[in-house]
Amino acid sequence: MTTAFEPFLLGGVRLANRIAMAPMTRSRAGEGGTATESTAVYYAQRAGAGLIVTEGTQPSVVGQGYPDTPGLHSAEQVAAWRPVTDAVHRDGGVIYAQLMHTGRIGHPSLLPDGVVPVGPSPVAAKGQVFTHEGPKEFVTPRELTDEEIRRTIADFADAARNAIDAGFDGVEIHGANGYLVHQFLASNANRRTDAWGGTTEGRIRFAVEVATAVAEAIGGHRVGFRISPGNPFNDIAEENLEETYGALVRALAPLELAYLHLMEGPHRDLTLNLRENWPGAFILNPFTHPEATGPDALALIKDGTADLVSFGSMFLANPDLPHRLKQGGPFNTPDPTTFYGGDDQGYTDYPSLTA
Repeated sequence: MTTAFEPFLLGGVRLANRIAMAPMTRSRAGEGGTATESTAVYYAQRAGAGLIVTEGTQPSVVGQGYPDTPGLHSAEQVAAWRPVTDAVHRDGGVIYAQLMHTGRIGHPSLLPDGVVPVGPSPVAAKGQVFTHEGPKEFVTPRELTDEEIRRTIADFADAARNAIDAGFDGVEIHGANGYLVHQFLASNANRRTDAWGGTTEGRIRFAVEVATAVAEAIGGHRVGFRISPGNPFNDIAEENLEETYGALVRALAPLELAYLHLMEGPHRDLTLNLRENWPGAFILNPFTHPEATGPDALALIKDGTADLVSFGSMFLANPDLPHRLKQGGPFNTPDPTTFYGGDDQGYTDYPSLTA
């Protein structure tokens, strides 16, 4: 019987265990969207994870949707990430950068003058985004042209190359939580009638072409892909989940990616179906709402539901989470008002997480 504490070979890299740290937005980047010394402290403290997936990292200027998030599209950003990856590797960890283009989720006040959020269609999301001036309503995004879509795909590939230059072991494409890739998948955000929408094949095309370009840039064995079927976060509404995600998984399978990372909704039958049809490593962030994912989730590795299980907020409260899981506790309870992880610089963790 396989346990969570056994090693796993992911894309040719040996993971010490099968416990992954899920990506979580931290909003702690320095000037110019750069990682800081404290970023290195934060991730090194959690190097006991079999795999760390970083906070969402924008592949382009217009891909930023939250304040103080890091990027991977400038030389300064690449250089700033290097001490982070070095710190994780010194402590025996493996770290992937999550590439996250937020699309219509964001606000012009977070972007350079004259730049506005973009999306597959000019459809505003309902809700607000936090800015330095406080919460602001989402705006109607500018619809991407065919040429701009191709440029955005190239931005993902360029950011993936930058990630490898910065010392990351690989990248995870964020196709979940209502951001740009997910927006193309969702019929309420993607109302196009051209080759980038209109049909199931059209709506999955952007996701598949992003994955293809990134795999060609750095090798499919260093690329993960995250999805969240049916997740309504950021005003997403999806129909025919089995059809859409079945088609997406079939289209991604030939790329021989490192893994598929599923943020599960209340659809375990869909999880099992995707697991059965995905030929590679399968990481599951299980549905435990409203509770944080806890020790019981390790049973999903024993019964074969997943190859790895990812934990979000539990990793904030417990930087040495794999050790605590192996010992059976004790566990700190996640609390967004508490300082976590022994960070000397004393920052708090935000209550709004994208794990």
